[in-house]
Amino acid sequence: MNALFSQFDLWSAFWMTIKLTVIGAIGSLILGTLVAVLRLSPVRMLRAAGTAYVTVFRNTPLTLIVFACSLVLWQTLGITLANDHSRDFFTVNNFRLALVALIVYHASFVCEALRSGVNTIPLGQAEAARSIGLTFTQSLREVVLPQAFRGAVTPLGNTLIALTKNTTVVMTIGVAELAYQLARINEFRSDLLNLAFAVMAMLFVILTVPVGIFLNTFSKRLAVKR
Repeated sequence: MNALFSQFDLWSAFWMTIKLTVIGAIGSLILGTLVAVLRLSPVRMLRAAGTAYVTVFRNTPLTLIVFACSLVLWQTLGITLANDHSRDFFTVNNFRLALVALIVYHASFVCEALRSGVNTIPLGQAEAARSIGLTFTQSLREVVLPQAFRGAVTPLGNTLIALTKNTTVVMTIGVAELAYQLARINEFRSDLLNLAFAVMAMLFVILTVPVGIFLNTFSKRLAVKR
């Protein structure tokens, strides 16, 4: 165990996984909410745009999206997300490209989770909001979205857990998270591989199980009896 942690920077990798999870979750929630608003819009073109986004990104492998962010955005189009002249340009740029990939991919699942929450709202509430003169935007802000979030805690939690586990995919563009360190251990100290697998599994359990328990309890407290 000492050799594993002394020769490989697992704590930094663990912290990288946490950063990818937290920032990716916040970004996915914001973007997914916007896409959900598009899908609920009374304007046909906006609904079509929201539907197209979900269809494309939900059915595209995350690995392909990660590679596209690196090979297309950066290496082909020259779009950089860090200072070109900084010493840690590649590290920061790859980290931010990985975040873009994680956010755009999981936003489609956040959108569908929110749509499932919307489906729990009785139709009469939206009609009542319109009858008292609320606009579409006001109805969403005051009536629909608050209840949609309340009803979508469990699927949103599942998306968060999936995001945590999917951070392993970004090792393909050199982001030094846990899976990246596992690959290095396999290359340089294969005798520690079984121990490394056990440690990695434990670290992911530490990240995901408390979140699942908390969100399950939270969803029960927010449950509305109809």
